[in-house]
Amino acid sequence: MIAEIGMGIYLSTPKTEKFSEDGENGRVRYGLSSMQGWRATMEDAHAAYPDLDTSTSFFGVYDGHGGKVVAKFCAKYLHRQVLKNEAYAAGDIGTSVQKAFFRMDEMMRGQRGWRELAVLGDKINKFTGMIEGLIWSPRSSEGNDQADDWAFEEGPHSDFTGPTSGSTACVAILRNNQLVVANAGDSRCVISRKGQAYNLSRDHKPDLELEKERILKAGGFIHAGRVNGSLNLARAIGDMEFKQNKFLPAEKQIVTACPDINTVELCDDDEFIVLACDGIWDCMSSQQVVDYVHEQLVSESKLSVVCERVLDRCLAPTTAGGEGCDNMTMIIVQFVQLKKPLQSAGSADERPSPTEEAGTGSDSKAGESEPK
Repeated sequence: MIAEIGMGIYLSTPKTEKFSEDGENGRVRYGLSSMQGWRATMEDAHAAYPDLDTSTSFFGVYDGHGGKVVAKFCAKYLHRQVLKNEAYAAGDIGTSVQKAFFRMDEMMRGQRGWRELAVLGDKINKFTGMIEGLIWSPRSSEGNDQADDWAFEEGPHSDFTGPTSGSTACVAILRNNQLVVANAGDSRCVISRKGQAYNLSRDHKPDLELEKERILKAGGFIHAGRVNGSLNLARAIGDMEFKQNKFLPAEKQIVTACPDINTVELCDDDEFIVLACDGIWDCMSSQQVVDYVHEQLVSESKLSVVCERVLDRCLAPTTAGGEGCDNMTMIIVQFVQLKKPLQSAGSADERPSPTEEAGTGSDSKAGESEPK
């Protein structure tokens, strides 16, 4: 049975089956888990590539809205675009990941974009997408799709402006002791430094001063905390109906895919990061999650199990309250090369922290004080 409540469609009993995964290499250990919960559909997606290349690891959470296809598209392609950008080869991960966020919107347009989204979508669209692919996709002479530069494709959807559904994207890229976090939307990355939680991303809610200013300048409005009365995010990938102002660049549209980029030099005090969608952060503060993970790690070494316990803890007993009723996805990444055995918090030497402490406030961003 399905009940329609407010903005979400809820099941009569939650789907508590979890998709979980663990992995490690010489640099990182990670565990992740995701669960549909009370929602009628699963619109979260994620990516975990501990070996993006020989020296780099990539992790991302994507929280879809209005459908799952944009989140799935990002999980499939965003990390590939990070690798492909010339800035990446030059060692500039920040620029490379920023361009990859914008590139997602470009790639989802036109016949090729329509077809890719169709194949990631529901059964009937999958079939149509595959048929159109057979008819319209250009045949590469050597059958080699490695050099896929997303060429223009003729076809019935060549003027497709892109999806009306969308997704948040919060990604963490680790190379040596440099951590680059890129975020658009209200998924969040938090670091535990000597047991203290620091937000490495800022939740892009429409009421934030910076977001509000851009929304209004681009011709949008905010009603009841929602962009044009409908979207409760100020930044996202997809959501093309909010990106139609022909006189403005992508970063100045009502809703933009432009990510905040935060680069952190890791030190010995840094224990792990948590990447999670708002299904978690609506139920627990950054510090609560970090405390809980520390408690669990005393007796549980498998990181995906710790994630599963957080999901179960956040899952609401009923759909009456709203919190704990969302899809949930969480990734824990431990830094192996920095990793000493977990000592009691505070036993290491005191050192000033370059990041701002994360309370329950969700708009703090490491390394800078955000005016509220």
